[in-house]
Amino acid sequence: MSVVLITGSSGLVGSESVNFFCDKGFDVVGIDNNLRQFFFGKDGSTNWVKNSLLKRNKNFKSFHIDIRNYNKLEKIFKLYNKKISLIIHSAAQPSHDYGKNFPIIDFNVNASGTLNLLELTKRYSSDAKFIFMSTNKVYGDNPNKLKIYEKSNRWELKTTNKYFEGIDEKFSIDQSTHSFFGVYNTYADLVVQEYGKNVGLKTVCFRGGCITGPNHSGAKLHGFLSYLVKLSIKYQRYNIIGYKGKQVRDNIHSNDLVNCFWEYFKKPTKGEVYNIGGGRYSNCSILEAINLVEQIKKIKIKKIYTKKPRVGDHIWYISNMKKFKQHYPNWKQIYNTQKIIEELIYFK
Repeated sequence: MSVVLITGSSGLVGSESVNFFCDKGFDVVGIDNNLRQFFFGKDGSTNWVKNSLLKRNKNFKSFHIDIRNYNKLEKIFKLYNKKISLIIHSAAQPSHDYGKNFPIIDFNVNASGTLNLLELTKRYSSDAKFIFMSTNKVYGDNPNKLKIYEKSNRWELKTTNKYFEGIDEKFSIDQSTHSFFGVYNTYADLVVQEYGKNVGLKTVCFRGGCITGPNHSGAKLHGFLSYLVKLSIKYQRYNIIGYKGKQVRDNIHSNDLVNCFWEYFKKPTKGEVYNIGGGRYSNCSILEAINLVEQIKKIKIKKIYTKKPRVGDHIWYISNMKKFKQHYPNWKQIYNTQKIIEELIYFK
């Protein structure tokens, strides 16, 4: 059986991918060094996820390797070589807040780590499909230039706005404030495309909106739905940062996302880019998310407000997934925001 290599295998997207491809009968090799704990502390640790994956899946092996370490990565590629049919690269420093505080670490993980994987794929596993979990932060704060208006619980676009259905892949990534996290991920995104278009590898970038699911180790500065639910269970305060809490995010469940990976694996292309998120089907503001949790749990969440927004943060972002749906019409989106929150509450 061919091998699926997954970086960040104990993270949200990685762990969902492990279970999915193990269930499909693949031998799955995971690479993870629990870097989240360094940035987010005990709450961010993913060791519990790794242990559950090993317990659940007999055809899963996990290696504690840092993707910044080319030599250790190379040993894995030499070991599995041509057996590798798919690489899912979801390892990352995931917070644009911490990217500013640790820019060298951010660059070495998100940019150099991605380049290491691409070069090793070229050398040892050139027939493999390479899926990169990119981010909507490649667009910087350009979405904030859209003409929005204020509603009671959210910022919104008029239905006549050309971007009402969401941001598409032709949206500019230039002349904007990205945050360091966004800049380094833009580099990674572009170099993944280049290895597809210039080198000929089967590569794709999925520019994700907010991704969540039951394996999400939500922390203060990353994973707002998971973190919100976690705080609600502990009856702790939630800090709303900027934009009156009316900033809009689209939310995609990790299982819906991994099904996108599966569709691409069956019909790969070279150097393609897709915006992927909840779209108009699954989106909410922070205030709307808080209201949903309160309604479902029949509680009142304590809130505090920080007026100043985070650098490069989006006021309104919804992914336009028309292109992916046209290329892969068999993909179906299952989870909307309410269903996602209900599941998070159940599993927490």
